[in-house]
Amino acid sequence: MPVSLTASSTIYAALKASGVRVVSALPETWLVHLIRMAEDDPEMTLVRLAKEEEGVGISAGAHLAGVRSAMLMQNHGFLASVNGIVSCAQLYRIPLLMLISARGEFGERDPWQTEGGLVTRHVLDALRIPVDELGHASEVAHKVAQAQTLAYSASRPVALLLTRDLMWEEA
Repeated sequence: MPVSLTASSTIYAALKASGVRVVSALPETWLVHLIRMAEDDPEMTLVRLAKEEEGVGISAGAHLAGVRSAMLMQNHGFLASVNGIVSCAQLYRIPLLMLISARGEFGERDPWQTEGGLVTRHVLDALRIPVDELGHASEVAHKVAQAQTLAYSASRPVALLLTRDLMWEEA
């Protein structure tokens, strides 16, 4: 599988270092290793979702219980979650760390991913959600920590886009 196990391990370690103890996700190619790591880690709770918007409620509940969480999703999942993000996380000032696989950008081979990739950043901007890219393993720990800090200091959703350069290893 060309999804980088090394990058996934780096991201997972950064999530744990930032205090994340609950992860919600649907199966997605670029997230497969991260999901497996969360599932195998006795210190982490993995919540498998039927649809991505449920992750907003999971993260809200975790926050109210004093537990840090992260939502793992692809950009189409983010787009499907907008109602929950706006009507829950933004309205009630819930810190929400979202790691979004940036599918549909340069190098994308799957045509069904391209439309979501064209609008993801625009929707994040329209919702005033701070966003940054994770493009290289060397910056992951720092940017995850910064995103988590901002989510909590501003009490709002924050997004990190997982780029192809980080997540994909050509065979």
